[in-house]
Amino acid sequence: MKLFALAAVAALTVAASVDKPPVIKEWPVPWADTRPRDPYVDPTTGRIYFCGQAGNYLAYLDPGTGEFKRFEFPNGERVGPHNLIVDKKGIVWYAGNLAGHIGTLDPKTGTWKRYPMPDSTVKDPHTLVFDQKGDIWFTAQGGNAIGRLTVSSGKVELVKVPTERARPYGIKIDSKGRPWVVLFGTNKLATVDPATMQLREIPLPRAEAPPRRLEITSDDRIYYGDYAAGFLGRYDPVTSKFDEWALPGGAQSRPYATAV
Repeated sequence: MKLFALAAVAALTVAASVDKPPVIKEWPVPWADTRPRDPYVDPTTGRIYFCGQAGNYLAYLDPGTGEFKRFEFPNGERVGPHNLIVDKKGIVWYAGNLAGHIGTLDPKTGTWKRYPMPDSTVKDPHTLVFDQKGDIWFTAQGGNAIGRLTVSSGKVELVKVPTERARPYGIKIDSKGRPWVVLFGTNKLATVDPATMQLREIPLPRAEAPPRRLEITSDDRIYYGDYAAGFLGRYDPVTSKFDEWALPGGAQSRPYATAV
């Protein structure tokens, strides 16, 4: 398996803009068949942290030296980390997808900390994202919930999705601090009011359209891919208006993710 650092992606973009052949640099991850995923740049060091989902570890790449360093979970616990994010202090936060908790690693001291889910039916925190306050919102696909972890207190709050087997998935934060989520098992988007923790589901125009991941533009419009039918969609929260465009690849194009 190989990890593509963000620096390589930037080089590709710049090269393409001046009509030159792109230059892509690869760093082979030294641990075979461990499914390295979800790279995240440490804002304090520039290191690239990532999860070894199948290998059950966290690690980083120093793109300047090519050095890798691996961190094993305490006591050999089977955590199955799905994604991670790094705060402004260099603390790594990870989603313990098989272990029913969110955790932290302090790379300087090797200290680990856990924040368990307050509901035993929510066993699979999936994807973490920071809001503007530095608190963490996350999804749990199997647990059918959206959650918030208040960093200052360590409090975890969960909101169950009313629709059964909705599979809350890709999550982003808009300019007002509201999380937006796709409900991959349905044809709906969802959002949560941070002040009241009230969840609202928003059906897409077509019943057969399962969105997979979303992105939010600077005007707070929500873009999503219809994974089943091959559309790019847009939702305007101000007007409640939807627009959709068929992708050139047709129904089999299966758009997985978006980026701005």
